[in-house]
Amino acid sequence: QVQLIESGGGLAQAGGSLRLSCAASGRTLSDYTMAWFRQAPGPGKERDFVAGIGAIPGRTIYADSVKGRFAISRDNTKNTVYLHMNSLKPEDTAVYYCAADRVRYGPVFTNPRDYDYWGQGTQVTVSS
Repeated sequence: QVQLIESGGGLAQAGGSLRLSCAASGRTLSDYTMAWFRQAPGPGKERDFVAGIGAIPGRTIYADSVKGRFAISRDNTKNTVYLHMNSLKPEDTAVYYCAADRVRYGPVFTNPRDYDYWGQGTQVTVSS
């Protein structure tokens, strides 16, 4: 059974930084694509792609809204994926979810339906 546990969310001021962590149990993450999604508050909001990282080093994809501000990384020795968030904006406020693919060495998908395992989410709130 694969479990993903996010941590590191909280309250930040605009322009500030946070680092989210996603620790996995039940599987070694190194061979699988991992991604971060977020879901903003409000009715009808979808879970939007933020960043993804493939098993092959250097393969990362970012949403246009976070390029140059966020960075995704993985530490295979700790079986953990990180999302480094800088220059935060109020519109970054959302619940952030970690996701994992179940196919080894797969591409970095941006559609949440392509991921098989999800964490419970961590709240990030950015004040202006």
